[in-house]
Amino acid sequence: MTKLKSGFLQLLSERGYIHQGTDLEALDKKASEGIITGYIGFDATADSLHVGNLVGIMLLRRMQQTGHRPIVLMGGGTTKVGDPSGKDDTRQLLTDAQISANIASIKTTFGNFLNFGSGSKDAFMANNAEWLDTLGYIPFLREVGRHFTINRMLTFDSVKLRLEREQPLTFLEFNYMIMQGYDFVELNKRYGCTLQMGGSDQWGNIVNGVELGRRMRELELFGLTSPLITTASGAKMGKTAAGAVWLKEERLKPYDYWQFWRNTEDADVGRFLKLFTDISLDEISRLEKLKDAEINEAKKILAFEATKLAHGETAAKAAAETAREMFEGGGKATNLPTFEFPKGSSPAIIDTIIAVGFAASRGEAKRLIEQGGLKLNDQPVTSLTATISSTDLDGTGVARLSVGKKRHALAKAV
Repeated sequence: MTKLKSGFLQLLSERGYIHQGTDLEALDKKASEGIITGYIGFDATADSLHVGNLVGIMLLRRMQQTGHRPIVLMGGGTTKVGDPSGKDDTRQLLTDAQISANIASIKTTFGNFLNFGSGSKDAFMANNAEWLDTLGYIPFLREVGRHFTINRMLTFDSVKLRLEREQPLTFLEFNYMIMQGYDFVELNKRYGCTLQMGGSDQWGNIVNGVELGRRMRELELFGLTSPLITTASGAKMGKTAAGAVWLKEERLKPYDYWQFWRNTEDADVGRFLKLFTDISLDEISRLEKLKDAEINEAKKILAFEATKLAHGETAAKAAAETAREMFEGGGKATNLPTFEFPKGSSPAIIDTIIAVGFAASRGEAKRLIEQGGLKLNDQPVTSLTATISSTDLDGTGVARLSVGKKRHALAKAV
């Protein structure tokens, strides 16, 4: 395509966010002529988003940084169906109460990345349950469903891959792309939204929305996707031995979040600085040229800046200082995640590692132990029924838990 004119697409291109677009030249022209409104949808399947959602959040941030209006669309309605994209199994259906609680919990995360308000460039949050919950099934099929063909729907990866793997795809899930397409049309009607963004796995759903807008109302809508983010070694971004890298502090302590970024592979440092921080491109160019031991300084900057965005500058400074104390000050860090228990008791290891944020559930905790990823006082924990006893405590009543070389927590008898 020709040279980009809008600051929005220039920024996305320079920092590596663009994978596909339905009509980038027309979108670029529109973004250079005035304020555009764009959205990304987030289903509320848990009480926190994770690093896998972070590119989407940063895309909305880049929109606002370049003078445009981002919409955070919470899937209060679509969560009741479940997005089949990238999934081999049918999602567990949540109750209305669970979905509402998850949305309330997730809302706080976006406040760290976006400025919300009522101005023309302020971000705002919508919930597709507002319109999806009130749809009559037969009227919806007549008005919207007739614009979708089974032939076309079967060509999209979210459907095709499940069928090729002979994994069940329920009729409920099959309707997801119709609902997502309708979201785009409804957001245009309510808020003048003309852009939907998402990960590359959402391409089919996004194209459906663009086409639905044209067929139903002759709308000019645009779609843009970001590339799937994997590490230099090919691993999926955001997965660790302990499970997902959550964005909420209650799920994962800022120190552990800082350590996740500090453990970035050398070859990924420059790319992740562009995607996940606001550091200038000139400074990133300098940092990504560092080699050998010097690259660790760039990793610390990445860890600090990413943690500052997600948890604030105070938490980022505390995490950096804890890491310094742990690895440069003789291992006497005072700000590690800590689980306190009554003296004389013997808490279960599984409960302890959930409490300090090493795992989000008993299932994750069991997998961490079974995979040999957990140590107590530098000794591997091999039993799922292991406890912390008085013999595990040092003279100050503390035992140390660790995952790998970089992730640590304390169990303290009080």
